[in-house]
Amino acid sequence: MMLFHAACWFLLLSLSTARPVASTNDRPIIGILTQEVADDDMKPFGKTYIPASYVKYLESAGSRVMPVTLNQTEAEYKNIFKAINGLLLIGGSVDLETSAFAQTAKIFYRFALKANDIGDYFPIWGTCLGLQLLTVLVAEENVLSRTPAENIALALNLSTEAHSSRMFEKFPPDILASLSQEPLTGNFHHYGVTKEDFRNNVKLREFFSVLSTNTAIDGSVFVSTMEGKKYPFYGVQWHPEVNRFQWNPGYQFPHSENAVRVSSLLAEFFVGEGKKSLHHFSSPNEESKALIYNFNPVYVGNITAYEQVYFF
Repeated sequence: MMLFHAACWFLLLSLSTARPVASTNDRPIIGILTQEVADDDMKPFGKTYIPASYVKYLESAGSRVMPVTLNQTEAEYKNIFKAINGLLLIGGSVDLETSAFAQTAKIFYRFALKANDIGDYFPIWGTCLGLQLLTVLVAEENVLSRTPAENIALALNLSTEAHSSRMFEKFPPDILASLSQEPLTGNFHHYGVTKEDFRNNVKLREFFSVLSTNTAIDGSVFVSTMEGKKYPFYGVQWHPEVNRFQWNPGYQFPHSENAVRVSSLLAEFFVGEGKKSLHHFSSPNEESKALIYNFNPVYVGNITAYEQVYFF
């Protein structure tokens, strides 16, 4: 009888001190998809790249970063997908259908659709070209047209959906108001999805909510912010990372107090989405080998708008 009581007491003690099953991941790792080098001045440094501003952007919100390199097998990408907690698609200037960047993003897009459908949370974020690529993947065609907004900072024309969106849910009212009143978003693009083309495409209209639009230099109105209705997929035609991490005086990088806060809030939002993913590496050693810390950024401020770039 005493042995029975002792066993019961040990079991109760074990249950009371056991760690609860994690519902969030406080050690998220976001993958950033590398992109082919298109700038001749950067080609001597490597074949693919990631601007360091994107890395700093995610790290500043409490995430680590894994560079996801191109031209791997689908099986290798599947293993990466199981290890990371989200994917960021950077801006740039490669083909949205034929480039290795686009083809690899399509693989992760398919993985993410299937995972989210069974409750395995996995967010994707697209910036500038990344937003454009998300529209191509969803529409299954290229619906882009000329929407020139090169090197200009703009206030967002927020839609009614923005105020009930996940992306802006935690924005203080004054910051959300300033986002629609002050030029806090840096734009550096020639193409985009017009508001009209978005509305006319059933697949896009059913998949994404438009959170904001903007008017291009030629008067065309383009989609500038969007989020998935069902899936945790997000896109901005502008560049939130430049507000804190790019400084070339020849470019309209918003650096006001409110611009910095907007950048911080969006980084925190997406990293927060990544914390909902419970994907993980098979071992601490595999995790350590995959991280961006294994690479050193190169100073390129004398030849590009970026201060630092990681090359692969």
